[in-house]
Amino acid sequence: MARLDVARRRMLTQRVMGPRFEAPLDAVRWLGAVQAQDYLGALWAIGLRTRGATEAAVERAIADRLIVRTWPMRGTLHFVAAADARWMLALLTPKVIRASAARLRQLDLDEAVFARSRDLLARALEGGRRLSRDAIYALLRDAGISPAGQRGIHILWRLAQERLVCFASREGKQHTFALLEEWLPPARALERDEALAELATRYFTGHGPSTLEDFGWWSGLPAALAREALELAKPRLAREVVGDRVLWASGAERALGSTRSEAYLLPAFDELLVGYRDRSASLDPAYARRVGNLLSPTLVHEGQVVGTWTRSFRKDTVEVRTTFFERAAPSRARAVAEAAAGYGAFVGRRVVLP
Repeated sequence: MARLDVARRRMLTQRVMGPRFEAPLDAVRWLGAVQAQDYLGALWAIGLRTRGATEAAVERAIADRLIVRTWPMRGTLHFVAAADARWMLALLTPKVIRASAARLRQLDLDEAVFARSRDLLARALEGGRRLSRDAIYALLRDAGISPAGQRGIHILWRLAQERLVCFASREGKQHTFALLEEWLPPARALERDEALAELATRYFTGHGPSTLEDFGWWSGLPAALAREALELAKPRLAREVVGDRVLWASGAERALGSTRSEAYLLPAFDELLVGYRDRSASLDPAYARRVGNLLSPTLVHEGQVVGTWTRSFRKDTVEVRTTFFERAAPSRARAVAEAAAGYGAFVGRRVVLP
Protein backbone atom coordinates (compact mmCIF):
# COMPACT_ATOMS: atom_id res chain seq x y z
CA MET A 1 0.00 0.00 0.00
CA ALA A 2 2.90 2.36 0.67
CA ARG A 3 4.16 1.80 -2.88
CA LEU A 4 0.72 2.55 -4.35
CA ASP A 5 0.39 5.66 -2.20
CA VAL A 6 3.72 6.97 -3.49
CA ALA A 7 2.59 6.30 -7.08
CA ARG A 8 -0.70 8.13 -6.55
CA ARG A 9 0.97 11.10 -4.89
CA ARG A 10 3.49 11.37 -7.74
CA MET A 11 0.63 11.48 -10.22
CA LEU A 12 -0.95 14.30 -8.23
CA THR A 13 2.35 16.16 -7.90
CA GLN A 14 2.99 15.93 -11.63
CA ARG A 15 -0.62 16.87 -12.42
CA VAL A 16 -1.23 13.72 -14.41
CA MET A 17 -4.11 13.22 -11.98
CA GLY A 18 -6.15 15.96 -10.36
CA PRO A 19 -6.23 19.64 -11.38
CA ARG A 20 -4.27 20.52 -14.50
CA PHE A 21 -2.10 23.54 -15.21
CA GLU A 22 -3.54 26.53 -17.02
CA ALA A 23 -0.81 26.84 -19.67
CA PRO A 24 2.00 24.74 -21.19
CA LEU A 25 4.63 27.01 -19.64
CA ASP A 26 3.19 26.33 -16.17
CA ALA A 27 3.54 22.57 -16.66
CA VAL A 28 7.12 22.75 -17.94
CA ARG A 29 8.26 25.21 -15.29
CA TRP A 30 6.67 23.12 -12.50
CA LEU A 31 8.38 19.91 -13.61
CA GLY A 32 11.69 21.68 -14.23
CA ALA A 33 12.28 19.80 -17.47
CA VAL A 34 10.27 17.45 -19.72
CA GLN A 35 12.27 14.82 -21.61
CA ALA A 36 11.75 15.44 -25.30
CA GLN A 37 13.69 13.25 -27.74
CA ASP A 38 10.28 12.02 -28.95
CA TYR A 39 9.03 15.44 -30.03
CA LEU A 40 5.34 14.60 -30.57
CA GLY A 41 5.32 12.52 -27.40
CA ALA A 42 6.80 15.41 -25.42
CA LEU A 43 4.10 17.75 -26.71
CA TRP A 44 1.55 15.29 -25.32
CA ALA A 45 3.45 15.01 -22.02
CA ILE A 46 2.91 18.75 -21.60
CA GLY A 47 -0.62 18.66 -22.99
CA LEU A 48 -1.96 15.94 -20.72
CA ARG A 49 -0.94 18.09 -17.74
CA THR A 50 -2.53 21.27 -19.13
CA ARG A 51 -6.25 22.01 -19.00
CA GLY A 52 -7.87 21.95 -22.44
CA ALA A 53 -4.53 21.90 -24.24
CA THR A 54 -4.10 21.10 -27.91
CA GLU A 55 -0.95 20.17 -29.80
CA ALA A 56 -1.16 23.52 -31.58
CA ALA A 57 -1.30 25.37 -28.25
CA VAL A 58 1.89 23.68 -26.99
CA GLU A 59 3.68 24.47 -30.25
CA ARG A 60 2.46 28.05 -29.92
CA ALA A 61 4.24 28.25 -26.55
CA ILE A 62 7.42 27.20 -28.38
CA ALA A 63 6.90 29.74 -31.16
CA ASP A 64 6.19 32.42 -28.52
CA ARG A 65 9.55 31.54 -26.91
CA LEU A 66 8.02 30.60 -23.57
CA ILE A 67 9.45 27.08 -23.60
CA VAL A 68 12.48 25.79 -25.50
CA ARG A 69 13.87 22.42 -26.53
CA THR A 70 17.57 21.80 -25.97
CA TRP A 71 20.04 19.45 -24.21
CA PRO A 72 20.17 20.75 -20.61
CA MET A 73 20.79 17.54 -18.66
CA ARG A 74 22.11 13.99 -19.10
CA GLY A 75 22.98 14.83 -22.71
CA THR A 76 19.30 14.30 -23.54
CA LEU A 77 16.74 16.56 -25.20
CA HIS A 78 14.28 18.28 -22.85
CA PHE A 79 11.78 21.08 -22.91
CA VAL A 80 12.52 23.72 -20.28
CA ALA A 81 11.07 27.13 -19.53
CA ALA A 82 12.89 29.78 -21.56
CA ALA A 83 13.80 31.63 -18.37
CA ASP A 84 15.51 28.49 -17.01
CA ALA A 85 17.50 27.42 -20.07
CA ARG A 86 20.68 29.43 -19.50
CA TRP A 87 21.24 28.60 -15.84
CA MET A 88 20.36 24.93 -16.31
CA LEU A 89 22.78 24.58 -19.21
CA ALA A 90 25.53 26.37 -17.27
CA LEU A 91 25.02 24.18 -14.20
CA LEU A 92 24.48 20.77 -15.76
CA THR A 93 26.30 20.46 -19.08
CA PRO A 94 30.01 20.74 -18.13
CA LYS A 95 29.97 17.21 -16.69
CA VAL A 96 28.21 15.86 -19.79
CA ILE A 97 30.70 17.53 -22.12
CA ARG A 98 33.64 16.07 -20.17
CA ALA A 99 32.09 12.62 -20.23
CA SER A 100 31.65 12.80 -24.03
CA ALA A 101 35.38 13.14 -24.77
CA ALA A 102 35.94 9.52 -25.80
CA ARG A 103 32.92 9.43 -28.11
CA LEU A 104 33.96 12.72 -29.74
CA ARG A 105 37.45 11.31 -30.38
CA GLN A 106 35.85 8.31 -32.08
CA LEU A 107 34.04 10.73 -34.38
CA ASP A 108 37.25 12.70 -35.01
CA LEU A 109 35.69 15.82 -33.50
CA ASP A 110 38.24 18.00 -31.73
CA GLU A 111 38.24 21.57 -30.41
CA ALA A 112 39.43 22.92 -33.75
CA VAL A 113 36.37 21.45 -35.49
CA PHE A 114 34.05 22.84 -32.84
CA ALA A 115 35.68 26.28 -33.09
CA ARG A 116 35.17 26.37 -36.86
CA SER A 117 31.60 25.10 -36.51
CA ARG A 118 30.90 27.67 -33.81
CA ASP A 119 32.04 30.56 -35.98
CA LEU A 120 30.20 29.22 -39.02
CA LEU A 121 26.84 28.85 -37.24
CA ALA A 122 27.17 32.14 -35.39
CA ARG A 123 27.49 33.95 -38.73
CA ALA A 124 24.83 31.90 -40.53
CA LEU A 125 22.17 32.35 -37.82
CA GLU A 126 22.94 35.93 -36.85
CA GLY A 127 20.09 38.41 -37.14
CA GLY A 128 17.29 36.08 -36.10
CA ARG A 129 17.74 33.57 -38.91
CA ARG A 130 16.67 29.96 -38.43
CA LEU A 131 18.00 26.92 -40.26
CA SER A 132 16.90 23.30 -40.39
CA ARG A 133 19.29 20.53 -39.46
CA ASP A 134 19.71 19.57 -43.12
CA ALA A 135 20.55 23.17 -44.03
CA ILE A 136 23.12 23.32 -41.22
CA TYR A 137 24.68 20.06 -42.39
CA ALA A 138 24.93 21.46 -45.93
CA LEU A 139 26.60 24.56 -44.50
CA LEU A 140 29.13 22.39 -42.65
CA ARG A 141 29.87 20.31 -45.75
CA ASP A 142 30.43 23.43 -47.85
CA ALA A 143 32.96 24.58 -45.24
CA GLY A 144 34.81 21.24 -45.38
CA ILE A 145 33.37 19.88 -42.11
CA SER A 146 31.78 16.48 -42.65
CA PRO A 147 28.50 15.90 -40.78
CA ALA A 148 28.45 12.25 -41.89
CA GLY A 149 27.34 9.53 -39.51
CA GLN A 150 26.84 11.00 -36.07
CA ARG A 151 29.22 13.93 -36.52
CA GLY A 152 26.58 16.49 -37.45
CA ILE A 153 24.26 15.85 -34.52
CA HIS A 154 27.18 15.78 -32.10
CA ILE A 155 28.33 19.18 -33.37
CA LEU A 156 24.84 20.60 -32.77
CA TRP A 157 24.64 18.80 -29.41
CA ARG A 158 27.92 20.32 -28.26
CA LEU A 159 27.12 23.86 -29.47
CA ALA A 160 23.70 23.70 -27.82
CA GLN A 161 25.27 22.71 -24.51
CA GLU A 162 27.68 25.61 -24.87
CA ARG A 163 24.60 27.87 -25.17
CA LEU A 164 25.32 28.94 -28.74
CA VAL A 165 22.24 27.39 -30.39
CA CYS A 166 18.90 25.91 -29.41
CA PHE A 167 15.87 24.51 -31.19
CA ALA A 168 13.47 27.17 -32.47
CA SER A 169 9.92 26.63 -33.76
CA ARG A 170 9.12 24.20 -36.55
CA GLU A 171 8.66 25.20 -40.17
CA GLY A 172 6.11 22.70 -41.40
CA LYS A 173 7.49 19.41 -40.10
CA GLN A 174 11.09 20.64 -40.14
CA HIS A 175 12.77 21.46 -36.83
CA THR A 176 14.90 24.59 -36.94
CA PHE A 177 17.80 25.98 -34.92
CA ALA A 178 18.50 29.56 -33.86
CA LEU A 179 21.09 31.39 -31.78
CA LEU A 180 20.08 30.93 -28.16
CA GLU A 181 20.82 34.53 -27.17
CA GLU A 182 18.66 35.84 -30.01
CA TRP A 183 15.85 33.31 -29.69
CA LEU A 184 15.32 33.43 -25.92
CA PRO A 185 14.22 36.55 -24.06
CA PRO A 186 16.55 37.96 -21.38
CA ALA A 187 16.48 36.12 -18.06
CA ARG A 188 18.02 36.54 -14.63
CA ALA A 189 21.28 34.66 -14.10
CA LEU A 190 21.62 32.40 -11.06
CA GLU A 191 24.76 31.95 -9.02
CA ARG A 192 25.97 28.40 -8.39
CA ASP A 193 24.32 27.82 -4.99
CA GLU A 194 21.12 29.52 -6.07
CA ALA A 195 20.97 27.34 -9.17
CA LEU A 196 21.57 24.16 -7.16
CA ALA A 197 18.86 25.09 -4.66
CA GLU A 198 16.40 26.01 -7.41
CA LEU A 199 17.02 22.78 -9.33
CA ALA A 200 16.47 20.59 -6.26
CA THR A 201 13.42 22.55 -5.15
CA ARG A 202 11.92 22.35 -8.62
CA TYR A 203 12.55 18.61 -8.83
CA PHE A 204 11.14 17.61 -5.44
CA THR A 205 8.12 19.90 -5.64
CA GLY A 206 7.39 18.75 -9.20
CA HIS A 207 8.25 15.04 -8.83
CA GLY A 208 7.99 14.21 -5.12
CA PRO A 209 7.82 12.17 -3.08
CA SER A 210 11.20 11.00 -4.34
CA THR A 211 14.66 10.17 -3.10
CA LEU A 212 18.05 11.81 -3.33
CA GLU A 213 19.05 9.01 -5.72
CA ASP A 214 16.06 9.82 -7.93
CA PHE A 215 17.13 13.47 -8.04
CA GLY A 216 20.71 12.53 -8.86
CA TRP A 217 19.54 10.36 -11.75
CA TRP A 218 17.16 12.99 -13.12
CA SER A 219 19.56 15.92 -12.90
CA GLY A 220 22.74 14.07 -13.85
CA LEU A 221 24.59 15.88 -11.07
CA PRO A 222 27.52 14.09 -9.41
CA ALA A 223 26.46 12.51 -6.11
CA ALA A 224 28.21 15.11 -3.95
CA LEU A 225 26.60 18.01 -5.82
CA ALA A 226 23.17 16.36 -5.69
CA ARG A 227 23.51 16.06 -1.89
CA GLU A 228 24.60 19.69 -1.67
CA ALA A 229 21.63 20.79 -3.77
CA LEU A 230 19.23 18.87 -1.53
CA GLU A 231 20.75 20.43 1.59
CA LEU A 232 20.20 23.88 0.09
CA ALA A 233 16.58 23.04 -0.76
CA LYS A 234 15.62 21.30 2.51
CA PRO A 235 14.05 24.38 4.16
CA ARG A 236 11.36 24.28 1.44
CA LEU A 237 10.78 20.52 1.54
CA ALA A 238 9.17 17.93 3.79
CA ARG A 239 11.01 14.73 4.79
CA GLU A 240 9.31 11.39 5.31
CA VAL A 241 10.39 7.78 5.69
CA VAL A 242 8.64 5.02 3.73
CA GLY A 243 10.04 1.59 4.59
CA ASP A 244 13.80 1.91 4.38
CA ARG A 245 13.76 4.97 2.09
CA VAL A 246 13.90 8.67 2.84
CA LEU A 247 11.61 10.64 0.55
CA TRP A 248 11.34 14.37 -0.05
CA ALA A 249 8.39 16.38 -1.32
CA SER A 250 6.69 19.72 -0.90
CA GLY A 251 3.64 18.09 0.68
CA ALA A 252 1.35 20.26 -1.46
CA GLU A 253 0.08 17.25 -3.40
CA ARG A 254 -1.79 16.00 -0.32
CA ALA A 255 -4.13 19.00 -0.55
CA LEU A 256 -5.09 18.11 -4.14
CA GLY A 257 -6.71 14.93 -2.89
CA SER A 258 -8.03 13.45 -6.15
CA THR A 259 -8.92 9.77 -5.72
CA ARG A 260 -10.94 9.26 -8.89
CA SER A 261 -9.91 6.11 -10.72
CA GLU A 262 -8.93 7.11 -14.24
CA ALA A 263 -6.74 5.79 -17.02
CA TYR A 264 -4.00 7.78 -18.73
CA LEU A 265 -2.09 7.38 -21.97
CA LEU A 266 1.48 8.49 -21.27
CA PRO A 267 4.03 9.11 -24.02
CA ALA A 268 7.38 7.36 -24.17
CA PHE A 269 9.88 8.82 -21.68
CA ASP A 270 7.16 10.49 -19.62
CA GLU A 271 8.40 12.16 -16.45
CA LEU A 272 6.13 9.93 -14.35
CA LEU A 273 8.58 7.11 -15.12
CA VAL A 274 11.80 8.59 -16.50
CA GLY A 275 11.94 11.16 -13.70
CA TYR A 276 13.00 8.50 -11.15
CA ARG A 277 15.85 6.07 -10.78
CA ASP A 278 13.52 3.66 -8.96
CA ARG A 279 10.29 3.38 -10.97
CA SER A 280 8.82 0.44 -9.09
CA ALA A 281 6.15 2.57 -7.40
CA SER A 282 4.36 2.92 -10.75
CA LEU A 283 5.87 0.12 -12.82
CA ASP A 284 5.94 -3.42 -11.46
CA PRO A 285 9.50 -4.72 -12.15
CA ALA A 286 7.92 -7.86 -13.59
CA TYR A 287 6.68 -5.74 -16.51
CA ALA A 288 9.67 -3.43 -16.89
CA ARG A 289 10.94 -5.22 -20.00
CA ARG A 290 7.57 -4.85 -21.66
CA VAL A 291 8.01 -1.08 -21.90
CA GLY A 292 11.39 -1.41 -23.65
CA ASN A 293 13.53 0.81 -21.43
CA LEU A 294 10.72 3.42 -21.52
CA LEU A 295 10.73 3.50 -25.33
CA SER A 296 7.07 2.47 -25.38
CA PRO A 297 4.19 4.80 -24.53
CA THR A 298 2.42 3.38 -21.49
CA LEU A 299 -1.10 2.87 -20.16
CA VAL A 300 -1.61 3.85 -16.53
CA HIS A 301 -4.68 2.86 -14.49
CA GLU A 302 -5.18 3.32 -10.75
CA GLY A 303 -1.61 4.58 -10.47
CA GLN A 304 0.02 1.56 -12.13
CA VAL A 305 1.42 0.93 -15.60
CA VAL A 306 -0.89 -1.76 -16.98
CA GLY A 307 0.12 -1.88 -20.64
CA THR A 308 1.46 -0.05 -23.68
CA TRP A 309 -0.06 1.75 -26.66
CA THR A 310 0.86 2.90 -30.15
CA ARG A 311 -0.54 5.61 -32.41
CA SER A 312 -0.93 5.72 -36.20
CA PHE A 313 -2.04 8.95 -37.85
CA ARG A 314 -4.43 9.03 -40.80
CA LYS A 315 -5.84 12.07 -42.58
CA ASP A 316 -8.59 12.85 -40.05
CA THR A 317 -8.14 10.09 -37.48
CA VAL A 318 -5.59 8.61 -35.13
CA GLU A 319 -5.61 4.87 -34.56
CA VAL A 320 -4.73 3.94 -30.99
CA ARG A 321 -3.80 0.30 -30.36
CA THR A 322 -3.49 -0.90 -26.79
CA THR A 323 -1.72 -3.92 -25.33
CA PHE A 324 -2.50 -4.83 -21.71
CA PHE A 325 -0.04 -6.81 -19.60
CA GLU A 326 -2.98 -8.84 -18.26
CA ARG A 327 -6.53 -9.39 -19.45
CA ALA A 328 -8.33 -6.09 -18.88
CA ALA A 329 -11.63 -5.87 -17.04
CA PRO A 330 -14.38 -4.01 -18.96
CA SER A 331 -14.12 -1.04 -16.57
CA ARG A 332 -10.39 -0.69 -17.29
CA ALA A 333 -10.93 -0.98 -21.05
CA ARG A 334 -13.62 1.74 -20.88
CA ALA A 335 -11.31 4.00 -18.86
CA VAL A 336 -8.55 3.56 -21.43
CA ALA A 337 -10.99 4.35 -24.25
CA GLU A 338 -11.90 7.61 -22.49
CA ALA A 339 -8.21 8.45 -22.13
CA ALA A 340 -7.68 7.75 -25.83
CA ALA A 341 -10.48 10.17 -26.67
CA GLY A 342 -8.62 12.82 -24.66
CA TYR A 343 -5.51 12.21 -26.74
CA GLY A 344 -7.59 12.51 -29.90
CA ALA A 345 -8.88 15.89 -28.76
CA PHE A 346 -5.31 17.02 -28.14
CA VAL A 347 -4.14 16.15 -31.67
CA GLY A 348 -7.41 17.24 -33.29
CA ARG A 349 -8.35 13.86 -34.72
CA ARG A 350 -11.09 11.35 -34.15
CA VAL A 351 -9.77 8.28 -32.32
CA VAL A 352 -10.16 4.82 -33.82
CA LEU A 353 -9.75 1.93 -31.37
CA PRO A 354 -9.38 -1.37 -33.25
